Amino acid sequence: MCGIVGAVSLREIAPVLVESLSRLEYRGYDSAGLAILNAGNIQRLRTTGRVEKLNSTLLTAPLIGTTGIAHTRWATHGEPSENNAHPHMFQDSLALVHNGIIENYLERKQWLLSKSIHCVSETDSEVIVQCVGLNYQQSHDLIQAVSQTIETLKGAYSIALISKAEPGRIVCARKGAPLVLGIGVQEHFIASDMLALVPFTQKMVILEEGDIVDVYQDRYQIYDELGKPVTRAIRDYQFSKENSERGEYRHFMQKEIFEQPVAICQTLASRLGQADISPSIFGHTAGALFEQLQSVQLIACGTSYYAAMLGKFWLETYVGIHADVDIASEIRFKKIVPLPNSLLVNISQSGETADTLAALKAIAPQYLSTLAICNVPESALVRACEQVLLTHAGPEVGVASTKAFTAQLTGLLLLVGALLSLKPNKKQELETLLSSLRSLPVYIESVLKLDKDIAKLAERFCEKQHALFLGRGDFYPVALEGALKLKEISYIHAEAYPAGELKHGPLALVDRFMPVVALCPQNELFSKMKSSIQEVLARGGEVFVFTTEGTEWDEKVTPIYLPNVPACIAPIVYTIPLQLLAYHVALLKGTDVDRPRNLAKSVTVE
Repeated sequence: MCGIVGAVSLREIAPVLVESLSRLEYRGYDSAGLAILNAGNIQRLRTTGRVEKLNSTLLTAPLIGTTGIAHTRWATHGEPSENNAHPHMFQDSLALVHNGIIENYLERKQWLLSKSIHCVSETDSEVIVQCVGLNYQQSHDLIQAVSQTIETLKGAYSIALISKAEPGRIVCARKGAPLVLGIGVQEHFIASDMLALVPFTQKMVILEEGDIVDVYQDRYQIYDELGKPVTRAIRDYQFSKENSERGEYRHFMQKEIFEQPVAICQTLASRLGQADISPSIFGHTAGALFEQLQSVQLIACGTSYYAAMLGKFWLETYVGIHADVDIASEIRFKKIVPLPNSLLVNISQSGETADTLAALKAIAPQYLSTLAICNVPESALVRACEQVLLTHAGPEVGVASTKAFTAQLTGLLLLVGALLSLKPNKKQELETLLSSLRSLPVYIESVLKLDKDIAKLAERFCEKQHALFLGRGDFYPVALEGALKLKEISYIHAEAYPAGELKHGPLALVDRFMPVVALCPQNELFSKMKSSIQEVLARGGEVFVFTTEGTEWDEKVTPIYLPNVPACIAPIVYTIPLQLLAYHVALLKGTDVDRPRNLAKSVTVE
């Protein structure tokens, strides 16, 4: 989940590396560092904390050179410290940055000790550069040294390496972690994410699994996992400046919350027919595939898992097809018994989530086909699945997912609609879904107008240590997501339960110090929810109810009224005020909204 960048150019490269690194901080911000080649020497600078601290240090002690690599770290092995920060070095001759995790690093450390090589950091990453260094001393061929080293590694990695003996050159490799090559004018770049390179180029090569790339200022060569020279497609990716900057907003998360009407419009664009949703939006063979389906298995992690939970509810409720949902990090380690003709649906914002990719690889052969719902074209998940729906939410920089989540939910409803379109007896359900999806962006716009009201509500949360979220049916996953958002960015301990479970244990937690957030639309479970809320009030609890306009409440309850929306899209609409609540509580508490402690955006380690 770290971020790596590198560049070979004719210009001074330190400002380029720092600018690119700042765009990768969503991947980790425990420490940062860079190494630059100059006059036959490697200059290295490392700092704890954010990239801005690294930049401040550079302003007082500039590093000069036209070839370099840089890193922003999310700590796995070893505490955040300057000693554990990247780049790591072999003697004074090689420097390396690494994103990923090396599972057999202790075994490699023992091998290095047998060669009288001692690692000076606590990281798994350092063993890579020490192994490359030993191999390089033997072969004097950097590509061969890297190839020999990665053959001995178990785990996931993208790496970039420079040698003081070979100025103007970077050697990179990837396995299980993303890496892109940027093509400039008399300069080349590498990065963990295309967004890091937007200010410098929009021509990109997506490196494939097992690739090694030899990068110079005026040329590059890619080798596949067998060591054979290969050509990968150069694509022109158009990113608008607005997508990668905050603009008028205080934080990326705030911007991304308010971008949701547009994100959903883009996800729906050209996919809603007059009277149906064509299965072909998932792939040219999806129609024949969907005709055969008897079951759906959904897998995901984190926020995407809550989207999958809603997907299960919608598929079973509206389509009448059996659906299961599992956490990706768990399903690959348990015995599964898929029903015949089952579709494996994989959900990930980044498409690089290591647990989801590992689960896909482990269990896909047991399924009829695989489908990805993802926000990133050319990601590993998109390339690995047979059917694909891109959500078109646009880049999401805030670590706490907002627009990517609601776009995933929209994508799942498109799947529901495509399956309904194949069932003549479900015409009424399909018409209702189509009408609801067309109105969804407008409903979200109306809820965003509650921003100031929810900011006032947040004042009653900011001194609390705990919070409880309640929902029933398809609102239970929304409650889970609301609790996750609050804990992610405000650091308030929050839990979510199906409201009916309150009396089976969680009620013991309720007192006047624990606010209870209840999701209570006017639906068939409305009276059941009101009964659960009375249980809370009877114990002196403070209750905040997100509910439908026109409903009446006990004077002890604080209601927040939302529009009366169609049932199939109501969970998406009710997600918005919970995002705003978490955002405003975090503002009041003074936490780092976009980069919450201990977390990173793209979870590329298991």
